[in-house]
Amino acid sequence: MLDRIIRYFPNIFTLSNLGSGIVALVFIVNHLPLIATLFVVLSAVFDMLDGKIARSLKVTSEFGVELDSLADIVSFGVVPALALYETIPHQAASTMALMVFPIAGALRLARFNTRPTKGYFEGLPIPAAGLLVCFLLWFPVLYGFTAYAALVLSILMVSKIRFKKV
Repeated sequence: MLDRIIRYFPNIFTLSNLGSGIVALVFIVNHLPLIATLFVVLSAVFDMLDGKIARSLKVTSEFGVELDSLADIVSFGVVPALALYETIPHQAASTMALMVFPIAGALRLARFNTRPTKGYFEGLPIPAAGLLVCFLLWFPVLYGFTAYAALVLSILMVSKIRFKKV
């Protein structure tokens, strides 16, 4: 029984990542996208911890990898794109980013799950891209640039550019 608890313990953090993303969506539908971005930061903390804990307990699994990707697409794909659209509506680039950003993130995660690499990521990791979009939303002076930045980040997520693992 204890072995089973230890094996699934990291998934609590993965589900907390997803839960934070869901709470962020609630803030967005209530027209509070900047508060939602704070929950994306919380999701990032949970996302960082789940992998570290799984590796330290030596309980990594395909189930955990897939669950992590599902949580990541919500917290770092859908939430940032929807927060961007809620903050900067009626702009062609933000409408396009609403669709393209989560799709690019899903493609990036699918590639990550099927083609593991050592020492680097192929394409910009979706947590980094999502956090950057959320960060930019805190600066109204950058609103003319932010939707285009999200589109560039989408390209970077599906690119073959190598990003060093840290």
